[in-house]
Amino acid sequence: MDKETGKAFDYKLFKRLIAQTRPYRLTFYGVALAAILLTFFAVLTPYILRIIIDDAINKRDMDALFWFSLAMLGVLFGQVIFQLLFNYFANWLGESVIKDIRILLFKRMMGFRMKYFDNSSIGLLVTRAVADMQRIGEIFSQGFFMIVSDLLKMVAAASIMLFMNWKLALMVFAILPIILYATRLFQKAMKVAFIEVRAQVSNLNSFVQERLTGMKIVQLFTREKIESEKFRGINEKHQNAWLKTVWYNSFFFPVAEIVTSIAVGLVVWYGGLQNIANINVDIAGTIFAFILYIEMLFRPLRQIADKFNTLQMGMVAANRVFKILDTDSRIEDNGTQEKQHVSGHIQFENVRFGYLEDEEVLHGISFEVQAGETVAIVGATGAGKSTIINLLNRFYEINSGTIKVDGIEIKDYTLSSLRKNIAIVLQDVFLFADTIANNITLKDTDISVATIEEAAKRIGVHEFINTLPGGYTYNVKERGTMLSSGQRQLIAFLRAFVTNPSILILDEATSSVDTYTEKLIQKATDKITEGRTSIIIAHRLATIKKADKIIVMDSGQIVETGTHKELLKKGGYYSNLYEAQFLAQEVA
Repeated sequence: MDKETGKAFDYKLFKRLIAQTRPYRLTFYGVALAAILLTFFAVLTPYILRIIIDDAINKRDMDALFWFSLAMLGVLFGQVIFQLLFNYFANWLGESVIKDIRILLFKRMMGFRMKYFDNSSIGLLVTRAVADMQRIGEIFSQGFFMIVSDLLKMVAAASIMLFMNWKLALMVFAILPIILYATRLFQKAMKVAFIEVRAQVSNLNSFVQERLTGMKIVQLFTREKIESEKFRGINEKHQNAWLKTVWYNSFFFPVAEIVTSIAVGLVVWYGGLQNIANINVDIAGTIFAFILYIEMLFRPLRQIADKFNTLQMGMVAANRVFKILDTDSRIEDNGTQEKQHVSGHIQFENVRFGYLEDEEVLHGISFEVQAGETVAIVGATGAGKSTIINLLNRFYEINSGTIKVDGIEIKDYTLSSLRKNIAIVLQDVFLFADTIANNITLKDTDISVATIEEAAKRIGVHEFINTLPGGYTYNVKERGTMLSSGQRQLIAFLRAFVTNPSILILDEATSSVDTYTEKLIQKATDKITEGRTSIIIAHRLATIKKADKIIVMDSGQIVETGTHKELLKKGGYYSNLYEAQFLAQEVA
């Protein structure tokens, strides 16, 4: 943060941002040309007015008055046309650039390893992909090109003023350092303020997104008042950050207005003295032109300060977005093995892993799953069961050891090939705000509606889906809230089944459902595990009894392995776990 606030403008960051306009070079140069022509028309207007007053009106030259008035009309018409083109294409360029960056950012985030999302606020990432992007777009539509145009107007106005009357020009220039110094201070202060604003916007978005997502918990535990108070505090910080920028604006712009008025007053006073003293009787037009040029010289400074605010907010946003783009948090996809189908032979050999560097979760575990075998993994919460699944899919990288599928290390497979051969049904099923059909296929065009229906009939969920309004076209809304948890799990089973995976993983997929749904899920389980390698993490007795092998875990280690009957005979950890967790269910 300190490093950021030390600079009013980051040239390297700006250069990187401008590089994003390369696909739109023609538009970029066109907007730049429009800015130059706008400058030309703007500075020409006061000069023509001076000629009209001093050479046409004062000398009563009707022809000159007509032609210069016509020229003035042409200049004004040209100014309107190029202002329209400038505004449209500057905005078009900005929207095109942020469209490209947003796509790049989203693609980048989709490739991040799970550890990145574990440590990142979803609300903050949403802010980066939405609100910050709009700020970046404003750099082009309201910031950079506007500043360039204003700077050109200032240079052109100063040059013409020197040409017209160097004494009056020097008098105006003597006032200029005051507003330049005030502008510089303003820019530095606003840089710091806008960084704070963006931070508070991110905090606000994160808080609101998290509370809305967890609204059921908030209401269940009557936390409404407490969360409202927290929101009040966060909102006040957000308000104070914005008010700081309002204070700087409130101070700067009146100062700029006063300085401009002083410059105008000095020009009128000095020009009036020359006219009264008969030193320069044809100065009325020049004074009038100078008043307009002073506005053109000083007003851009005020506008530049305002546009610089926009530019700085965009730069702060760009810096945050590029930090995500520069984040090296991807799973390396350097594998060369591409397999449409694997037999499903899985080997874990002395695998060690920890989500945090100094906290190991798996302590050198080794086991083997034969192709077509159904293996259950059981153990207390936190034993490391789900971690095994995460590692098999390469959501995380292991610290040491090897994981093989069909005798090939998983890192030697391409990520796409590895994950296409594995399907997972989780306890907490995630569904998108879309139709049931699209949630099953995830919009894979290779899977037809007929294929979905056939698969649904085979695992026994077709009837259930047809009871819903619209059947397969029924929209389940955000996170599938229109369905019960058991119904969501049935959809997840079907989603896994239609992909025809070589390896199937059921992670607590049969917990927390009613008896009827459990029977449907059990039927679906029997069908989709048939003839393929299956790893089941479950507490349900029926599923575990049918497993070819049960792996018992405790505190990141495998403590027992065997069939249900073999483990019960041992009278060890599994036997105790069975008595504690399963016997009561069996009796019931």
